[in-house]
Amino acid sequence: MKKVTIYALSTCLWCKKSKIYFEEHKIPFVSVDYDKQAADRQREMMEEMRGAGCTGSFPFIKIGSACVQGYDPEEFEKLLDKK
Repeated sequence: MKKVTIYALSTCLWCKKSKIYFEEHKIPFVSVDYDKQAADRQREMMEEMRGAGCTGSFPFIKIGSACVQGYDPEEFEKLLDKK
């Protein structure tokens, strides 16, 4: 299975919904709260996000090497090869 990493804001509703989606579908993921990171780590995360083709809005979800912005179950399934 492809590695899933969720970059989130601790107070973001769509970030929480995304985490719940992966939990309910029993898809393992790593979650990183952007707003709880040091400034240098936040810069690294933004560079990674932009390098993957996302613009910097949350949640930013990496599935393998692909990037999904926002809560998008259809795209999650497509990238996980479930559709």
